Amino acid sequence: MRAAITGAFGYSGRYIAHRLLDAGHSVVTLTNSLNRENPFGGKVQVVPFNFDHPEKLKESLRGVEALINTYWVRFDHRLFTHKQAVANTKILFQAAKDAGVRRIVHVSITHPDIQSDLPYFKGKAELESVLTSLGVSHCILRPTVLFGKEDVLVNNIAWSLRHLPLFGVFGSGEYKLQPICVDDLAAAAVEKAMGDGDEIINAIGPETFTYRGLVEMVNRTLGLNRPIISVPPGLGYWACCVAGWFVRDVIITREEIRGLMEGRLFVDSPPLGGTRLTDWVARHKDTLGREYTSEMARRLDRLSGYKSN
Repeated sequence: MRAAITGAFGYSGRYIAHRLLDAGHSVVTLTNSLNRENPFGGKVQVVPFNFDHPEKLKESLRGVEALINTYWVRFDHRLFTHKQAVANTKILFQAAKDAGVRRIVHVSITHPDIQSDLPYFKGKAELESVLTSLGVSHCILRPTVLFGKEDVLVNNIAWSLRHLPLFGVFGSGEYKLQPICVDDLAAAAVEKAMGDGDEIINAIGPETFTYRGLVEMVNRTLGLNRPIISVPPGLGYWACCVAGWFVRDVIITREEIRGLMEGRLFVDSPPLGGTRLTDWVARHKDTLGREYTSEMARRLDRLSGYKSN
């Protein structure tokens, strides 16, 4: 089939595009980074999002059978906001419908909540509502935390453990999360793109960690013995702000800390992915966390490809 994927030069989009190509599908990617390093050569057609020109966006999707959407922003910034991401995604969904796209696979988040004052979870809930009422066959995948070679969270936990004398967790650190391998998510997205029934699936990995337990696992696997201490969430946030100034990045936001501590990255569901983070960290322990991975650098640099950790 002919499939469209948002952000094939990015993180999860790259894995999905590889999976689509390996399965013999033709692929077009919608992107804001038209000049970013292209790992696919001429195998993937590259077109701009054209959110400001819905008719052009519709024409880009003409003949596409399935759209896999990973487009989103992690936090609000003067250059990008959740509000704008929601508005743009609504335009994308409508353009897909108008172009005759048969099926949409949308990457959301566990525990989306239209009543929440956390813009990430509220925005995801709003988009789920729009998609489920669009009248197009759809599958919504709800991952928690992704891990993989281009990972941010796990890599930067490892970087902190390697470079700092101690590691602070917010509060008790006993809130849970269920990381899923990015390639497992990609495999599910491609499989679901070929389906036809409307589905909502919690896309979690096979292991459940407390946040403290995840940090302890990485600490142990890297052969380190850094003290892991509890810090008040407010103090932890400001410490991350100071560290972020040195690495020129937004390490974490107040909203992300709240989302973690409210248990929004844990669900009582069977795992979708089979790759264990414990095993993955052990395989990559020699390179994991050697260099810091900057979210802001990825957002601002529209030319370089994402580096592997």
